Amino acid sequence: MNRRRKIYDGKAKTLYEGPEPGTLIQYFKDDATAGNGARHEIIDGKGVLNNRISEYIFSKLNSLGIPTHFIRRLNMREQLIKEVEIIPLEVVVRNVAAGSLTKRLGLEPGTQLPRSIIEFYYKDDALNDPMVSEEHITAFGWATPQELDDIMALAIRVNDFLTGLFMGVGIQLVDFKIECGRLYD
Repeated sequence: MNRRRKIYDGKAKTLYEGPEPGTLIQYFKDDATAGNGARHEIIDGKGVLNNRISEYIFSKLNSLGIPTHFIRRLNMREQLIKEVEIIPLEVVVRNVAAGSLTKRLGLEPGTQLPRSIIEFYYKDDALNDPMVSEEHITAFGWATPQELDDIMALAIRVNDFLTGLFMGVGIQLVDFKIECGRLYD
């Protein structure tokens, strides 16, 4: 990695300034965390695998017209990505009852949900990423009603793609999380 200015250092990735304006270099770490960073381990090669899996999924999404930040893989651990303004939300799509959903609602783990459910969490580690409603999101200006509609439509499209992709190799997609951002010309 050339000596580039570090923009952000997260639990699983580090972002550096990119070679052109509006781009960043995303470096995948070998770190594995759980419980909002309370548990931390190093898994040799995890960053390399995450980079390749990410490249595959984002390339497929882009080819389907589903917008992502991915431009191209640079090497075994790095990608060139578009710089975006992050919307401070974690968007969770659930297909099967698991994890916190079973605890909150008393559901039996593994229960197929009657339809996919979209949940929103405010991205703030200090607050443990609390669940928020659409009302919170628009009232606090984290996203506009139109952006929220676009995010939900995007989440369902990604869910449809990922469900089919994983089903093709015998894996049931229980749930996943995406984060969204604003891209400015």
